Amino acid sequence: MAIDSKEVKKLRDRTGAGMMDCKRALQECGSDHEKAVEYLRIKGLAAAKKKAGRATGEGVVVSYIHPGDKLGVLVEVNCETDFVARNEDFRAFVKDIAMHIAAADPIGVTSDDLPAEILEGERKIAAEQAREQGKPDNIIEKIVEGRLKKFITENTLLEQPFVKDADRTVREYVEEAVAKFGENLVIARFSRFKLGE
Repeated sequence: MAIDSKEVKKLRDRTGAGMMDCKRALQECGSDHEKAVEYLRIKGLAAAKKKAGRATGEGVVVSYIHPGDKLGVLVEVNCETDFVARNEDFRAFVKDIAMHIAAADPIGVTSDDLPAEILEGERKIAAEQAREQGKPDNIIEKIVEGRLKKFITENTLLEQPFVKDADRTVREYVEEAVAKFGENLVIARFSRFKLGE
C-alpha cells in the first residue's frame, strides 16, 4: 500500500516518531491515523521497557518559574548521551515535566520516594474515618488500602495524570519520550519552591 508523504508527516508531527516508523504504522493500520497512533504508542512502550536498564550518565537540570514569581521548580532528568541532553526537544520535554510539578505538587517521583511516616499517617486517617462511618473491621482494611492506593497515585509524579494531557500519566509521557529520543530517560529528582512554604 502506497502511503502519501503528507500523511506520514502529519502522523510524525502528532507523535514525534521517526518518519519510517510513521510510514510503517500507517501501512500496518490501513492509513487509519488513530490506529497508527495506538500502534506507535504500543511500539514505544515496548522500546521503553527494553531501554529501562541502560545507564543514564548525562542529562540536564531545568528550572521553571511560574508567572507571578511565587512558585518555582528545579528538576533533574537524566539521559544516556550528551547529544540528547543538548537537544532542544529534550529540554522542552524536561520543561514540561517541571511545569507539571509546579501545577500538580507531587511528593515524590515514584511511590518509593514517599516518606513512610506520611503513608502511615494517611493509613491511620483512612482507618479512623472508616471506623467513624461504622464500617466493620473486615471492610476497614480494604477501604484503607483503596484510599492509600489513591493517595499514592495522586502524590507520585509518574502516576499522576499529565497536566497537558489528562488522558495519559506522566509515566506514559516519559515512555513516549524514550521512544522518541531512543534513549533511557529517568526523572532523577525535583524540588518545588513556593513563596512562604
